[in-house]
Amino acid sequence: MSQSARIRLFLSILVLAPQAILIAKETYEVDVRTEVKIPMRDGVELSANIFRPKADGQFPVILVRSPYGKGNEKNGDGLFYAGCGYVLISQDCRGKGTSGGDWEPFANEGNDGRDTQKWILDQPWCNGSVCTSGGSYVGFTQWISSPNAGEHLKAMFPLVPLVDAYGDGVYTDGALNLALMMGWGSLVSTGLSRPAAMYSWKPEDWDKAYRTLPLAEWDRAVGGKIQYLRDWVAHPHFDDYWTTRGVRGQWQNITVPICVVGGWYDIFARSVFEHMNAVRSMSRSEQARKHQHLVMGPWAHGISRDGSVGDLNFGEQSVIKIREMQAKWFDYWMKGEQTGADDWPAFRLFVMGRNEWRDEQEWPLKRTQYTPYYFHSEGSANTASGNGTLSPAKSSAEPMDTFIYDPNDPVPTTGGCNLVGCPIGPRDQSEVEKRDDILIFTSETLKSELEVTGPVKVVLYAATTAKDTDWTAKLVDVHPDGKPYNLCDGILRARYRDSKDHPGLIQPGKIYRYEIDLWVTSNAFQPGHKIRVEISSSNFPRFDRNLNTGEPFGTGTQWIKATQTIYHDKEHPSHVLLPVIPSSP
Repeated sequence: MSQSARIRLFLSILVLAPQAILIAKETYEVDVRTEVKIPMRDGVELSANIFRPKADGQFPVILVRSPYGKGNEKNGDGLFYAGCGYVLISQDCRGKGTSGGDWEPFANEGNDGRDTQKWILDQPWCNGSVCTSGGSYVGFTQWISSPNAGEHLKAMFPLVPLVDAYGDGVYTDGALNLALMMGWGSLVSTGLSRPAAMYSWKPEDWDKAYRTLPLAEWDRAVGGKIQYLRDWVAHPHFDDYWTTRGVRGQWQNITVPICVVGGWYDIFARSVFEHMNAVRSMSRSEQARKHQHLVMGPWAHGISRDGSVGDLNFGEQSVIKIREMQAKWFDYWMKGEQTGADDWPAFRLFVMGRNEWRDEQEWPLKRTQYTPYYFHSEGSANTASGNGTLSPAKSSAEPMDTFIYDPNDPVPTTGGCNLVGCPIGPRDQSEVEKRDDILIFTSETLKSELEVTGPVKVVLYAATTAKDTDWTAKLVDVHPDGKPYNLCDGILRARYRDSKDHPGLIQPGKIYRYEIDLWVTSNAFQPGHKIRVEISSSNFPRFDRNLNTGEPFGTGTQWIKATQTIYHDKEHPSHVLLPVIPSSP
């Protein structure tokens, strides 16, 4: 499936959770009203389709606000939930579908969501209880209107949700999420002819577009001006522009029970843990603190229906019945039915490698043993042939490793937490590891299982000939047949080494200590497998290329090569810090 076809599929399935078989009593006939106009505070009207039980009385309401289309009168979720005694409202976001106003991602969803809920509460068929549902950006429309929502908002069920536009979507540790935000941002734009044509782009078309310089004018790649794309580049660190485009700093005001479904290979894999933990610890509502639940499976940006993700299959046990789960959640919080949802664990995690589910009550796990695995060279400097080693033994007197980072020939993204323009999920890294700008450190063959569950980071001691550059790291599971599959990875832009909000250039030739966040994983390395870490300076087009010039972000049109030096001696013990979970006695 092509990248453009894949995003069309994701956009179509994420309006509500994927379908699943559910034995339920649909006791009502359904009345469907299409193109109902709902007024916002500024006079703009947003269009919605409303599915109601064909009966007198008042009912709880499920609200779905989406930029991907509200469906039609045959919306399966609308018909199902209305038949089960809910009113389901599927609404086009501002400027999308048949809704009025101008479309700008993230900018209007907070007020529009609150205004829509207020309108719902005034309707004679609403019993005063509202819940929200939907995935990806539709998860964002839920979260952004949740602070101080009021007692009428009873529950949320976001699937692979974006929460904070800046830190979850647009930037990762100083680097622009190029493929995701420029690709998605163009595909969902309005008023231009080129975005529609992008659905038929070939890989070489995507590659050419992602190489557009300066980044501040990336919209030239789609043949017109898209102001919000330019705004995103113009605000490379968190400032007032981003404050209203996320709920950062408002955790105490989120007082609603939330059940989130995420994936280890999802574009928001790291952030779902951060947001859930923030509400669990800071909400002023005891009930909300108690009822934040996260189900984390071996999926990308959507639930696998057959266990397959990327190049691997995690078995039928990895497949879950989302609609059944969602119905139990809503029936408990909206109808008071004893479905068992109040006893769900805080975290339900799928442990890859072992391929089984496990319930936990905190993240990271309290029993975690953070274990450093140090980088070593065997003899001469490391090369891409895989002769670097990885072990718990501390570094000693060893030669440093060097490679050349050329922004004109970046390391191609080969799997991971992607959506647009990149391979997704676990992928065989054999070909990309043949490059001479990737350092490889591999452990001995494991004799017993080693579970790694939690946040992963690399501590890197490195120098460069540039004023600014990037450092990337990837954790890999090498199978007995020699094929290496990626688990998690990360990037750090050198100018953001000390602060995400106050960048500073580096001194060429100076050794700095960098901490690279590789996000999260849960993987039981099996006997016969090996642990591997890859170090480089690019992951393109998942992240934009650092041009190595130190110019203000988004303005550069030229690049220079940089010589990168990695140290792993006694004074500079570069290593990966693994969250090892001890085996049960």
